Amino acid sequence: MLNSIFTTTTSSGTSVTLPTFILAMATAMLLGLVTALVYLKTYNSRVSPQKFSFTLVLLPVVIAVIIMLVGNNVARAFSLAGAFSIIRFRSAPGDPAEITYVLMTMAIGLASGLGYLAYAVISAIILLVAMLLMNVLNFGGHETTDQLLKLTVPEDMYDKQMVEDVLKQYAQKVVLKRVKTTELGSLFELQYLLRMQSGVDEKAFIDALRTTNGNLGIAMQYNLIADEY
Repeated sequence: MLNSIFTTTTSSGTSVTLPTFILAMATAMLLGLVTALVYLKTYNSRVSPQKFSFTLVLLPVVIAVIIMLVGNNVARAFSLAGAFSIIRFRSAPGDPAEITYVLMTMAIGLASGLGYLAYAVISAIILLVAMLLMNVLNFGGHETTDQLLKLTVPEDMYDKQMVEDVLKQYAQKVVLKRVKTTELGSLFELQYLLRMQSGVDEKAFIDALRTTNGNLGIAMQYNLIADEY
């Protein structure tokens, strides 16, 4: 009796009983949990991954439930589309790797909801092993010894050529990345990408720069990520 109450129809026209429904949800959640664990092992974001990890666990379950409930019922499909159309989502552009994880969990949810549990498990294992291997091998990554210099110069002392003359005494590579004004134009902020010469005395380098900016702010950033410059 309970199975007859909790029965829906898949897109292929077959009935989905309560045990099948629960098995699909459990599979989707388990694979989502494994995906979240792999993400936590490989992520390099600067923000807390907790909320995104929750999403990776629950998203495949939600997708699976939607697929099983809608089935081949056109009226349900249109009703669902109408319900989601009134929801407004706000999100910042994500990291490409995070978008890949979201798409992966959506695929897991779709496969689980359609009843292809073996395909969901196999595809998740292959994709997650690939993500782990690429992370271990640092696929596509490269080491860099470049530093990002941020220099604040007062308007009455601004002389870009003088600053670059000092930089070239200590750095093999000097690339001006950005110049902007602050404090209503009274200060200039310069950003340079540098590759320092070997054995440079960092204190002597900073002291030389201080003569060009009147002892205002100087910051050197190390361990750069590619999209930071």
